[in-house]
Amino acid sequence: MLSKKRMVSVLFAVVVTASVMASGSKAAGTTTAAAPAKINLTVLNYTDLTVSNAAAFEKWQWETFLANNPDVTIEKEDLFNETFNDKLAAYAATGNVPDVTFCWPAGRSGALHQNHLIKDLMPFIQKDNLQSKYLPVCIDPSQQGAGYLAMIPQALTATNAMYVNLDVLNDCGLQPAKTYAEMKAQVPVLKAKGYATIIMACKDTWVMQSCLFSAIAGRFCGPGWERNILSGKTKFTDPDFVSALDFIRQLYADGVLTTANLGTDYGEGPGMFATNKSAYYIDGDWRVGDFITDKDTGVALIDVNKQKNIQVTIFPAIDGAKINNNNSTVLGTGWAISSAIPAGSAKEDAAWRLVKWLCGPEVETRMLQNGGISAPSRTDIDVSKLTLEPMQVSMVNFGSQYSVGTCVIDDKFEGDVYNPINDGLVELALGTKTAAQIAAGAQQALATWQASR
Repeated sequence: MLSKKRMVSVLFAVVVTASVMASGSKAAGTTTAAAPAKINLTVLNYTDLTVSNAAAFEKWQWETFLANNPDVTIEKEDLFNETFNDKLAAYAATGNVPDVTFCWPAGRSGALHQNHLIKDLMPFIQKDNLQSKYLPVCIDPSQQGAGYLAMIPQALTATNAMYVNLDVLNDCGLQPAKTYAEMKAQVPVLKAKGYATIIMACKDTWVMQSCLFSAIAGRFCGPGWERNILSGKTKFTDPDFVSALDFIRQLYADGVLTTANLGTDYGEGPGMFATNKSAYYIDGDWRVGDFITDKDTGVALIDVNKQKNIQVTIFPAIDGAKINNNNSTVLGTGWAISSAIPAGSAKEDAAWRLVKWLCGPEVETRMLQNGGISAPSRTDIDVSKLTLEPMQVSMVNFGSQYSVGTCVIDDKFEGDVYNPINDGLVELALGTKTAAQIAAGAQQALATWQASR
């Protein structure tokens, strides 16, 4: 018979031996399967964390997805403005884009589309029966540079919005200008009171092209003008486009715009307008998000009560233009999946889950509430049930201000073509080139680009 002490020693040895054997079995994978490895997704994200509500939104957006998808990890780059575009262009040049990337439906993201670096998402839409959940134009393959549904836009975007400060105009005994002639006449009256007429943050050259000139080109050239130029039916050097360029020169000559705008950083514009520096401010419809209440701080750049004295409209009617009821519109930015991900793989499934979330009703509803978008791509968002501030309501109703959509230049043309136009708009302001010279440069840039294809 074993002694009590001896029995304890034997039992201890058995337990240790069993533990070692069990550990060995687990390591060998013979008794307990190892936990599956998580799927890592690389993401290129476009965000400006200085915008009201942006930090809280970003935190909620990504943390909520990860909480609901515990099998996924995300390795994310957060970039903004030209830094983002430069990085995306670098990725496209190597043919190695992140698994999931924020992008445009063409234009700035043209290399992704033309080189088919991003997947066709229509099969995913159809598999999950989501066709009716999006506005038809938002999932129309013909609207995208790839010729297929390469990305899902989160909104429809109007790139020209004119924010009108009624307090400033009232201080000068003025009403919002309905025609350009009226606006020109307001310049000396506003100047006498220390106000600028229009503030535009044009230090980044894309702003003038996207947020004003594209709409002006549409007025002078008419709907579909870009298709005529791309097909060779018309040219940049034709009178209509030259007249559109010359109108921008006229804005500076008349003092409606000043060269001070060329030194104004894009982040500065909203604050200048909010502090009554001008009667008008021109930007895109997305800028409403800068003016409303930041939910983190409870502070709005423009107080809710003052927002009632801010109107959102389109640029006044221009005498001699073909049309005056247009705006420069484009499918909004959204999300795409890299073509390098193997079809049918677990990574592809995870990437689609992420894109479906980023372009889903919860995210788009919150973007609408935060001011990040004004016209969601989803059809299943009931705006009437949302609590919106006055400027947001104005933006939701903004579409009634125009009835014709004309192109945004950096959406329909490649960088090799629109960059000379962007630079030319600065040269017009400075008086170093004429409209005809800039048009000739754009036409040569187009010919060079077309020859290189």
